Amino acid sequence: MFHPDGPSFRELMIQALSSTEKGYDLIAKKFDHTPFRTPDPVVEAMAKVIGEPRSIRAALDICCGTGASMMRLRALCTERVVGLDFSQGMLDEAERRLKDAPGEAEVELVRGEALAPPFHEEFDVVTCIGAFGHILVEDEDRFIAGVHRCLRPGGRFVFVTAPRPPATSKWFWMAHGFNAVMRVRNAVLEPQFIMYYLTFEWPDVARKLTRAGFSVKAHEGACPAPFTNAVIVEATR
Repeated sequence: MFHPDGPSFRELMIQALSSTEKGYDLIAKKFDHTPFRTPDPVVEAMAKVIGEPRSIRAALDICCGTGASMMRLRALCTERVVGLDFSQGMLDEAERRLKDAPGEAEVELVRGEALAPPFHEEFDVVTCIGAFGHILVEDEDRFIAGVHRCLRPGGRFVFVTAPRPPATSKWFWMAHGFNAVMRVRNAVLEPQFIMYYLTFEWPDVARKLTRAGFSVKAHEGACPAPFTNAVIVEATR
């Protein structure tokens, strides 16, 4: 878990005691060396579902972090690829990493909130990967509505999730234990650090997407081992 170039246990504890935004500012330069970054094979599988190089005009990555998805999206776009994140530290790292990203599309990095993206019918594709734990369950409908507004008619919201693990698995109980600790932390400490597991899961999220006006397709088994349990969801406006 603790890569030599990643944050120390002490740094992760300081992050957990900070606000969500400040916490990511603190570890931004080391984030790519943590186990919380979505693995490259998963990002690459999502990019393949989206399409071939130069097959779309414009894409938006919400909660772009250090730009892992944007690295792939730029080559798929002919005009622009935009990253939205509320952590300036993460955006600074994304800017550094994207300087040599393949592709000719214009790169834009915008500081803003995932629940209120400042765009209207501007994108062919919206992605969000590895960030749903930062969106409270009661805010998921608002988040999905915001994604819907960002897309042009016929545009797609593409993301990676997974089914809920069985109650017999270690991950099920580890995730519930982590969530319980975070709820106690957020009940007694301000500012809150929003991070919960077992959210935006397949197939439950399909109902919310459909209610918001999306047609939904799931690509199960599209990610390579050991990530074959992941589901790439393609929701079309």
